[in-house]
This record gives sequence, structure tokens and C-alpha cells, in this order.
Amino acid sequence: MTKGIIMLAAGGTGGHLFPAEALAHELKALGYAVHLVTDSRAERYAGKFPADEIHVVPSATIGSKNPMKVAGSLWTLWSGMRIARRLMVKVRPKVIVGFGGYPTIPPLLAATGMGIPSMIHEQNAVMGRANKALAKRVKAIAGGFLPETNGPYAAKTVTTGNPVRPAVLEAARVPYQPSGDGEDFRLVVFGGSQGAQYFSKSVPTAISLLDDSLRARLRVTQQARAEDLPMVEGCIAKLEMNADIAPFFTDMAERIAKAHLVICRSGASTVSEIAVIGRPAILVPYPYALDHDQAANAAALAATGGAKVIAQAELSSEKLSRILTEAMNNPAKLSGMAASAKQVGKPDAARLLASMVEAIASGSTIAQFKETRS
Repeated sequence: MTKGIIMLAAGGTGGHLFPAEALAHELKALGYAVHLVTDSRAERYAGKFPADEIHVVPSATIGSKNPMKVAGSLWTLWSGMRIARRLMVKVRPKVIVGFGGYPTIPPLLAATGMGIPSMIHEQNAVMGRANKALAKRVKAIAGGFLPETNGPYAAKTVTTGNPVRPAVLEAARVPYQPSGDGEDFRLVVFGGSQGAQYFSKSVPTAISLLDDSLRARLRVTQQARAEDLPMVEGCIAKLEMNADIAPFFTDMAERIAKAHLVICRSGASTVSEIAVIGRPAILVPYPYALDHDQAANAAALAATGGAKVIAQAELSSEKLSRILTEAMNNPAKLSGMAASAKQVGKPDAARLLASMVEAIASGSTIAQFKETRS
């Protein structure tokens, strides 16, 4: 017998699904059944999602200026909302929590229209477009980096941090071990759930510019898009390197825990996981993000000394090679960065978010919930 059903809605990318997955584990431990509402892209990441049921609801973005495409998107959203309404009637969730991405819009609009308690979680320091569209309608907003003291929705916002998966919490138990002179230096490079073409080109070139003695120490894990694999693997083979190259790693948390340095984009989940595990990082924000959210996320960690932020336009392969050289020759600095990152990590974010969900499900206001925290 469960306490009831909690419905989680998330766009079908790792950045949205991973924090939803972390909350799902917490809610299951508390005795709730969990249903996931997402889109067809989620199959790649939802294999380990602890959902009792997974529902795919049609959704669409409205990014085109073509009237026909806009009309098609609106029709898909309308159809998705009708399907979501029927789903709500059937499942009768106690509360629905949205994690961003356009697939959250139909179920959250359906829920708010039917009076079902609802809330959203925004992972980034800048609210995404889907969550902006929903923010006025929901009862509460949880944020990974969002402040509680300013902005139009500050009164109903709680800064919980970003929930991280159990694998990340397990990885956080591994202490940082600096790489001494002549010892293996483990470098982990990734660009988010879809990989990063930029790193596929720049990192192998930077490694080729290292002194032979440093390059011999490197043990590389690099995420690369499937179409970039032959190029990256060819470069690494020419360098006679010890490297693992793949489009996706299911054990990335464990690999980060073993890393001496991480080079990556600065999506919200990425920044939060690096902080919880406590590893030094070179963050290269994705330069084409509409809301510059990755730059804001990166700045939050860099302000603590846990990471160095470099704009992609300013990071040549030559500069990256110099950064790697300095890092490999200065283990004490990397140890300090690891400690600084760890200090700002929020390993209890999932627990706090779960308690917020329970409060909303029970009919408490966000003001009452904030009072219980003070």
C-alpha cells in the first residue's frame, strides 16, 4: 500500500531527467508510487528511472516563425494536454512536479486546470522557457540556483539545490586523491547528454601539444558524439594514448570520482554533480544557449574557487594545452579546487525537495513550508 502517486514530468534529456530520477528514488523510499511523464527521447536515459509507470505525452516547441509550423506545434500541444487530462483522471496524482522542457507543458497545464497541486523545479540559474510559461500557474517553485529573495516569484521559491542521483552520492564518498609526479593523471571530458563537437576537436589537439612526459601520464575518458568517434579515436590512436571514448557512459559518476580534472560544459546537473562529488573543473559554457544559463551556472561554482570558467571563443587548443600542463604540474592547486567545490555541493537536495513535494501534496502553502525550515 503506497501513500499515493506522485507524478514527475520532465523533458527527454539527461539534464531534466537526472534530477527527476534523484527525486523519484527519494519519494519511493518514503512510500510513494512514482509515475514519469516525458517524451520519446527519454528512452535513452530512463532505463534506470525508478518509475512504476512511464507515460509518453505529445509535445512540441514553438521556435519557428513559419505560421504552418507554429499551428502544427500548437495543435500538438493541445492534443498533448487533452491526453494529459485523461491521464490525470485515470492516475489521480497527489501532486505533479515539472522539471522543465516542453514535454512538461501539457501535463502541468492539465493539472493546474484541474486543481491538482503542482510545482516546478528549475535546475539552472536562469529559468528556462517552459518553466517560465508555467511559473505563474504552479503553487511552488524549487530551484537549483534560483534565489528566494528577488524576482517575481521569490515568495513561492525555495532554493533546494539540484537533486543528484544515488550514483553521484556514492561517488561523493570517494575522497579526492591528487596525482603525484610521474603518476597517472585521469582526465574526464564531456559535453552534456548530447556530447560536444567542440571538445572532440580541441581536446585531442591540446593533448598532442603536451610534453611527451605529461602525455604519457594521461588517462582520458572523453564523451564524443557518434559521428565524431572515428575522428577522436583516430587522433588518440596516433598519440598512442590510453583512452576511453564513447557517446555515452552509464558510469560517468564513478569516472568523475576517479578524475583528477574534469573539462565539460556547465549545464545545471553537471555543475551540481561536480560540486557534490568535489572535483576541480574547467567549465566551458555552451555559447549558443538562448538564456545564457550555462554561463550563469558556471559563474556560481567559479565564485567559490571550485572551477575555472573559460568562454569557448577564448579557449584555443594551445591555451587548453597550457592549462593542462599547469594542472598536471600543480596537484596542490587542484586539491584546493576540489575542496572548494565540495563545500558548496548540496547532497541533501533530493531530500529537501521530497519534503517540499510532501508539503504541497498535503495542502500546505509554500509560506508554511518555509516557516518549518526557519
